[in-house]
Amino acid sequence: MLDFNVNDSLCTRCGECIDDCPARIISMQDGAPTIVPDKESACYRCQHCLAICPAGALSILGVGPADCQPLNGAFPEPDRLEALIRGRRSVRRYKQENLEPELMQHLLDVAWQAPTGVNSRDVLFTVVDDRLKLVRLREVVMDGLGRLVREMRLPAEMAFFANFVRLWEEKKVDILFRDAPHLLIASAPRDAASPLPDCLIALSYFELYAQCQGVGTLWNGLVKWGLFDLLPDMRGLLGIPNDHVIGYAMTFGKPAVQYARTVQHGSANVTRVSI
Repeated sequence: MLDFNVNDSLCTRCGECIDDCPARIISMQDGAPTIVPDKESACYRCQHCLAICPAGALSILGVGPADCQPLNGAFPEPDRLEALIRGRRSVRRYKQENLEPELMQHLLDVAWQAPTGVNSRDVLFTVVDDRLKLVRLREVVMDGLGRLVREMRLPAEMAFFANFVRLWEEKKVDILFRDAPHLLIASAPRDAASPLPDCLIALSYFELYAQCQGVGTLWNGLVKWGLFDLLPDMRGLLGIPNDHVIGYAMTFGKPAVQYARTVQHGSANVTRVSI
C-alpha cells in the first residue's frame, strides 16, 4: 500500500503532483489528487509528489511534510559547492582512529539518498566500521596475495601486485589499504536496471559529503582488484551476495593531511553536437 493521502483543507488543486509524477499515475478524482488502486503497483516510490507539493498537503509511504527538510534557502552557495568539488583530494594518509559511529551512519544514510535507475534503491553498502577489523582483513588479503605470488599465479596484467606484497612482507608498507581505518564497498544486484552506475553515483555522493564533514576518502581500485579479481573468495567472507555487481571500493577515515588549495585541471574536454 502506498498510503497516499491528501489533506483536503490544505490542497490548492494546483496539479503539480499530477504533472510531476514520472509514472503518470496521479489524477484528479472528485476534485482531489488521487492514485487509483489498480495503478499503485506502477509507483516508482520516488516521492516526487511529496517533494513538489507547495502547500504541504500530501503524504505518501507513511512520510509527510513534517518528516522532511524544507529546501528554500537550504542549498549551499554555488561558489562553496564548487570549492568542495574542486578541492576534494584522494587521501592516502590517515589517523589511526575510528570515525564516530553516529557520523559513519549519517554518511551512509546521506549517500543512500543518491539516485538509482527507476528508483530501485538496491545498492548495498558493505562497510568495515572498525580499524582493527580492517587490520585483520588486510592480513587475510596480503596472505592470499602472497600465496598467488609464490605460486606464480598472478595474471600478467596484475604482476605489479607482487611489489605490493614484497613491500608489505619486508617493510610493512601498505600500498593497498594505505593504513586507512575503514573500507566501503558498493554493490548492486546484477539484474537491477543500472547496477554499476548506481554504485558509482552512491559512492560519489558519499565522498563529497564525507569530505564536507572532514573525512578523507580514496577511490581504491587496487583494493577492488585485489579483493574481487585476484581473491574471489573474499566476496563470501565480506557477505556480498553472489548475484551482485561490485561497483567500487573506497577507503576512508580521518585524514592525517590537510590540503590548502584547489588544483587546476584546465577546461572540460567537450564535443558540442551540431545537427
